[in-house]
Amino acid sequence: MTEQEHTIEKRKRLKWIVFPLLFILFLVLIVKQYYFSGIETEKDSYRRIRERGCLVALTDVNSLSYYIYRGEPMGYQLELLRSFADFIGVPLKIIASNDIAKLYYYLDLNVADVMAVNLPVTYDGKKLLRFSHPFDNTKMVLVQRKKEIVKGKRGVLFISSFKDFAHDTIYIQKNPFVFPLLKSFLRRAGRNVHLVEVNDRSQEELVRKVSERKIGFTICSENLAEKLTQVYKNIDAGFVVSRDFDYSWGTGLSSDTLQNKINNWIDEINNNKDLNKIHSAYYENQRVVNAFSSDYFSLNKGKISPYDEILKELSKRIHWDWRLLASLVYEESNFYTGQVSTHNATGLMQLMPETAGKFGLDSTSSPRQQLVAGVKYLERLNKQLPAEISDPKERINFLLASFNVGPGRVLLARNKAFVNGKNPNKWNNNVDYFLTRKSKKEPFVKGDTGIDLSPYGTAGGYVARVMERYYHYKNIIPE
Repeated sequence: MTEQEHTIEKRKRLKWIVFPLLFILFLVLIVKQYYFSGIETEKDSYRRIRERGCLVALTDVNSLSYYIYRGEPMGYQLELLRSFADFIGVPLKIIASNDIAKLYYYLDLNVADVMAVNLPVTYDGKKLLRFSHPFDNTKMVLVQRKKEIVKGKRGVLFISSFKDFAHDTIYIQKNPFVFPLLKSFLRRAGRNVHLVEVNDRSQEELVRKVSERKIGFTICSENLAEKLTQVYKNIDAGFVVSRDFDYSWGTGLSSDTLQNKINNWIDEINNNKDLNKIHSAYYENQRVVNAFSSDYFSLNKGKISPYDEILKELSKRIHWDWRLLASLVYEESNFYTGQVSTHNATGLMQLMPETAGKFGLDSTSSPRQQLVAGVKYLERLNKQLPAEISDPKERINFLLASFNVGPGRVLLARNKAFVNGKNPNKWNNNVDYFLTRKSKKEPFVKGDTGIDLSPYGTAGGYVARVMERYYHYKNIIPE
């Protein structure tokens, strides 16, 4: 065989090797594109929630979305988030801020999963996130003081058409999702309007400043403005500055699986009328307006209860955040001094008669005396807990459970956890398990873990409720 023939033969053999390899490589790329990338997307969205074990949501603080009233966390967005968290079967954690750009930053970094804010669905917004199905629609309106007629003086300028603007300054909440809606308004107003974006201030705060004559104008969503005009009687919100728009929640651009889950949930609550009920409870309910006049409306004076100052003082004795102690008191009595349970527990801290007697309480005891006794009881319980529970957060969980069902039952459940290979110094998914259900192996022999040990419900749920409310207080109530 000549050298030339040998070269041709070699090329033929290489061709039969190279082409199959290229084909295999092509198949691998296809599989990776359509299979593995799908898995990665799921992990970046809904699967991330499952692995973390909770839904982390972002929302703003105002009198419709998220607030505290008489110690109870409330709000349209909070109710929706609780419903969605139940739908996917995970606990809820909330990060709250009125800096919308900051909330989007958290979403973009995957610190949180969803922006539960009334986000306008716009072309510009779709470049930043995925929108869910809409919840409803609204528009943006100009908020100004009503026409004032002052004898001998000219009344304040009132805007009823674009020609009325005269180089006026309008303060608005800085919001990258709302600003695109105002482009048409700015074109029509021209140089007669100067728009100033304000960081970390809610639309509601700016409306209040208009009412208080601290600023002349702001822009607000119409559905919120309708409520605020019932509270601030001297403001007007009749001048429309944007088209109608749908508003929705937002998820990250890679969160298609989470977006699908949210959309499925929205379809369900639409079909069973729950969405309409939640909307009516806040947007069409007079109690929301009435709450504004209360000292215990968080957006008014920032108080939780009439006993805040006492709680701040007493919490130092047990080295607790006073808002945690407030959450415990609310869980026990809703801050009503005359509460008497079916098991004869009494007072703000709902102490049983024997315990109350040890701390000198009777029917004439003042609210302060009731709180002092409760804190002293917490101090005593803390001394009864083993030093091995050294993590401060875990110790709080055990202390709350002991306050609810008694230290004896908590310590027996702790021993049961150890025997069954669980960590006796951890509460969640460890010791709490043995306070909420019986052991399959020894259901009666070591009677420490029966259901309904407490007249107030299982300790696991009790601890979770107190801690959840505490985190809401931390979100909204100043330290």
